[in-house]
Amino acid sequence: MERVRALSGDPSAALLSFDRLVVVEVAGQADYELLRPDVILSFHELCLVRDDGEWFMGQLNNDGSVICWASYGSDLAEAIRNL
Repeated sequence: MERVRALSGDPSAALLSFDRLVVVEVAGQADYELLRPDVILSFHELCLVRDDGEWFMGQLNNDGSVICWASYGSDLAEAIRNL
């Protein structure tokens, strides 16, 4: 976590538990696609979620769920730079 905090400049960055719904919006579809993350990082309301080696950016909702909108590839440092 220290590396994540250093890369992001966010001292409050935190790991989140998996007991939440995590989905990604799919262009041209009405339904979301369910993600099964192995890492969820929180940066205030924004999150980075790793699913199958890819980092997705999303928003942490008040109910604890995360809705992602795009993949930022497999490089965590690059994904953090896009926050």
